[in-house]
Amino acid sequence: MKKVIALFLALCLFSCHPNDRPAIKTGFEGKPLPAFSLLLIDSSTSFNTHDIPKGEPIVLLFFSPQCPFCRAEISDIIKNISTMSRVRFYLFTNWPFRTFKSFYSHYQLNKYPNIVAGQDEKNYFLNHFKTIGVPFTVVYTKDKILQKAFVGRMNADQIKEVVQIN
Repeated sequence: MKKVIALFLALCLFSCHPNDRPAIKTGFEGKPLPAFSLLLIDSSTSFNTHDIPKGEPIVLLFFSPQCPFCRAEISDIIKNISTMSRVRFYLFTNWPFRTFKSFYSHYQLNKYPNIVAGQDEKNYFLNHFKTIGVPFTVVYTKDKILQKAFVGRMNADQIKEVVQIN
């Protein structure tokens, strides 16, 4: 129980200081983006990450619709989306579809051509990366190679720094 409390406190501490957020080691650094499917907002179309084209940096963001740090990170991304138009964002959750759909509508994610949002209904990402909290942000290069991963809220400036947008 003490370990769980310590982990929770560490995540809260990290989330309060997004500019100091260190990258975590996943063991997949330098490896290609794995192929997994997301159920899109129409609840019948599946999108596979294998189909993400090369050529622009890729940010995968695993989130919980109820997490205030996730909501803050997504709000900051949207607020700064015009300066990150050459970054492909893939936002996804494993929460129930109805909750995801409400979140999608609230943030009007359909308005942003470089954001794809879906449900990881098979929990592939969670199991692959052994995520320890949300938001869990993974950045891939324009060649679909894992660059860095982060647990806790990141701000747009930190994302831009990692993907090397000036």
